[in-house]
Amino acid sequence: MALDETTEDLARAAAGGDHRALGELLKRIEPDVLRHCGRILPYRQDAEEASQDTLLAVARNIGRFEGRARFSTWLHIVTANCARTTYRSLKRRAAEQSSDELPLHNKPDVARVSVIAGSRLDLLDAMEALETDKPELAQALVLRDICQLDYNEVAEQLGIPLGTAKSRIHQARKYVQGALGDAYGF
Repeated sequence: MALDETTEDLARAAAGGDHRALGELLKRIEPDVLRHCGRILPYRQDAEEASQDTLLAVARNIGRFEGRARFSTWLHIVTANCARTTYRSLKRRAAEQSSDELPLHNKPDVARVSVIAGSRLDLLDAMEALETDKPELAQALVLRDICQLDYNEVAEQLGIPLGTAKSRIHQARKYVQGALGDAYGF
């Protein structure tokens, strides 16, 4: 999400308590938030649910945005977190449905196979572990591999040198690959 300076200004004003600025900010970011949720959740309904959760989280937590980094960086993380939370909720619901509907020997292994959107659930679990253990690495990985920013943009968004951004992304990928096991590769 490459947000313009007007959006960054609105975010700072909203963080300071300006309700008009918050309303305008939410309208401006909604299309980008939906697009990024769609990268994680390929079904439009799921992406829309995550998008609404993201906008609600922004509205509720804008006061926590301190302005040390760009708003777009903060928004990337909030968006990815909300999309992953929606995904975990879908995973839980699908597991509950599959346990009610399938005989025991036909149940899918929800740790390896997604019954939602054909994506791997284990990747989200690995990302969650990475975020818990090494949040600075998770931020860089989310910006690069989920939000699809180039390395220079990741460095700029995080306010770090390019080499540091590349190193964090590399370390994060190694961590995730280790969590996924040898059967998975990038």
